[in-house]
Amino acid sequence: MTLKGFKSFASATTLRLEPGITCVVGPNGSGKSNVVDALTWVMGEQGAKSLRGGKMEDVIFAGTSGRAPLGRAEVSLTIDNTDGALPIEFTEVTISRILFRNGHSEYQINGEASRLLDIQELLSDSGIGREMHVIVGQGQLDAILMATPDERRGFIEEAAGVLKHRKRKEKAL
Repeated sequence: MTLKGFKSFASATTLRLEPGITCVVGPNGSGKSNVVDALTWVMGEQGAKSLRGGKMEDVIFAGTSGRAPLGRAEVSLTIDNTDGALPIEFTEVTISRILFRNGHSEYQINGEASRLLDIQELLSDSGIGREMHVIVGQGQLDAILMATPDERRGFIEEAAGVLKHRKRKEKAL
């Protein structure tokens, strides 16, 4: 995964997420939560609150005393598809998302312009999409424990993959 201009990652930063990684660790303020936010964002997260921000523009590097703010955030996630898990004829698939300060966003699959829906469907069909993984961020466990029964049902449906079928049904109607 490569982040550039995403939250605290002003410069291009590449992380290798090898099979078996189950947690991200490091000292306070090192960007662990931002790495997880980047992963969920590139897979299609649309809620600024889920990304610990007030508005989507908050994912763009805001600047520091020694570095000017940037005009865009970009995250690319490259997935090894040699096992054919993704229903696409490539052994490596790169999904990218770019957000500009003016609010315009772009999505790409292997460098080709695509829609958010294309990315969501590609990932959900394989079982690795944003709605098919379970990432529990800091503070979310309390939210789950304190949730109403209906809210808990939503969490469970998302984790179980039921949500993608409901969205497809709603789209078809």
